[in-house]
Order: sequence, then C-alpha cells, then structure tokens
Amino acid sequence: MKFGLFGGASVAASGAVSDSMQGLDAYVDYVCLADRLGYHGIFLVEHHFMGTGQISSALSLLAYLAARTQRIRLGTGVVVLPWHNPVLLAEQVATIDQLSGGRFDFGVGRGYRPNEFAGFRMTPEEATRRYAETLAFLRRCWAGGDRFDHRGAFWQFDDVVIDPPVRQRPHPPMWVGAASDDSIRRAGADGFNLLLDQIGTPDIVGRRIATYRQAVEQCGRTFDPAHVGVTRALHLVGNDAEWRAAHELRQKLVAQLKAQAGAGASSFAHEKLATFSDTSFTVDEAALIGYPHEVAEKIEALRRQGVDYVLLADVTGSPQSLEIFAREIMPRFVDVDAAAVAAA
Repeated sequence: MKFGLFGGASVAASGAVSDSMQGLDAYVDYVCLADRLGYHGIFLVEHHFMGTGQISSALSLLAYLAARTQRIRLGTGVVVLPWHNPVLLAEQVATIDQLSGGRFDFGVGRGYRPNEFAGFRMTPEEATRRYAETLAFLRRCWAGGDRFDHRGAFWQFDDVVIDPPVRQRPHPPMWVGAASDDSIRRAGADGFNLLLDQIGTPDIVGRRIATYRQAVEQCGRTFDPAHVGVTRALHLVGNDAEWRAAHELRQKLVAQLKAQAGAGASSFAHEKLATFSDTSFTVDEAALIGYPHEVAEKIEALRRQGVDYVLLADVTGSPQSLEIFAREIMPRFVDVDAAAVAAA
C-alpha cells in the first residue's frame, strides 16, 4: 500500500493559524517531513473566497514544494478548471512537472461550493461546460505537434504552443473526484485516475473501486489499484480523553460537510454527500480515529476492499502524528526504510 496526504494551508490576516488549516511555514515543513518519512504523495486543495487566509493558489505552493522536496509526488486535489485561463494553466502545470522532475499529479474538478460559483459569477451548468472545454484544450496542448487555433464556446486562442512541454508523457497523471456510479464509470472511460472522498464506508469504497475497475477494463486498459486514492480523516490519540474529543470533533466536521450540500449547492456536492445519512456511523466507519492499533485495523479493512493508496487528511496536522503513523502503522502495510524514519 501507499500513503499520502490530503489538505492545505492558510495564514490568517491576524497572523494566527486558522482552526481548520495549518500555517504556511508549518505546512511546508510538514510536507518536507513527509517526504523524508516515505509518504508517497500529497494532494493540495483549492478553494476561494473563504475568508480564513487559505492559500488558494495551490500551483504556486506546489512549485515551491517541488524545490524543497526530493521524492514525494505533488498533486492538486483539485484545480477547479472553470476558474482558470486554460493557456496559463497548461503552462503552469508543465512548468511544475518539469521543476519537480516529473512528480506532479493533476487533480481536476468542476466545482461544487455555492460561494465560489457566486464569487466567480458562474452557474454550475456553465461551470460544467467550461470544465469540458478546458479539459479537451489541455489534452490537446500537451499532445504536442503543430501549433493550433482554438475556437470554443468560452475561449478563443490563435497559434497556440505550450512551453515548456510536460515532462511526463503523454501528460501528468490526471485525477478526478467522483462518487456516483455514473461519474466513476466516466472517470474510468476517460482515462482518469480516481479520487474517492473521506465519507464512504469501506464497503462503499470497495463497490466504487469495482465499478471503476470494470470501466477501465472495458476500455481495454489494465486496472492499477494505485490509480485510486481514498481520502480518510486521520486523528491519532494517546488516551481515552483524546479519543472522546476526537470523535466529538469529527461529528462537527461531518456536520459542516453536510451543510455544504445544503441549499444552493451543486449536484456534485449532493452526490459527494449522498453516501451517508447517520453522522455517528460515518465517524466510526469512515474516519481513521483512534489509537494506532485501531487505525491500523481500519486500514486493514480498506485493504480488504481493494484499497492500495490512502490519502490522510490529518486533523491535527502535527509532525508527531506523521512520525507516529510512519513508525507504528505504515510498516504493517508497506516496505519502509526504518533507518530513514528514525533519521527524519
């Protein structure tokens, strides 16, 4: 199995770290430590108009992390394509792919937060159409070959060539979040790797992987379980008081996720959150909360469902949590260089 990280960073206007995110400097150190400890990759979120000082330019931060790290893969989880100029986006992605030595993973999405649709003055329906146009344009850019013109519904360009070229061929791995059977099948048919949310229970995750695998194989491609990243909230505890507090916090976080799929949210937001109705059940089954041995048991349940790549959304964001996970849990599932973990 492989283990990575999912999340982001923020710097509040007051200089204080926001409750739900990590300070920018601390986040960079956190990723560098993960690199040394043998974590496989990170996926950095993109959100706008939050008011919490969140780093919304994921690509800028990833370019910096490319210079600070050696092995860990660097991904977006996700870039919302409708918000971006596709030429500039193609150039940024290619540049990071080169700077990182081919360690870039390109997660894309069409958006789901009502405040972002409002801020960009765009309907979900328009965003869906922009997403499709931008995606086709990016793939055409990275295919190489002759210069070309583009005449789309939203973007028009003349004499296009993208410099620099991407390092990975035909382009960096492309990931997409999906939850419904139809969207998972589309991801497999379109050649995307798959990002699964932190809400689905292990049996739901297993069914989704099976659906994706069938779609991939029906297109004549070989299924690779490492092409499915399953996000899980992580909260390691050391005593019973911390255990109770962690579960209470998880209840609040899941309630916030449910609120995001309230009035005005896109159909994709509702799709993501349709996997549960009982918050307490979701906390117990889907999140990696507990003592290290309890977390290991939950990861084993995921492995039995065919999960190969787990993306950890660490609630505490602490270096100590990274180290404990690498020392006490990862060796049960992957070949880890114990000397490297100790040295980190």
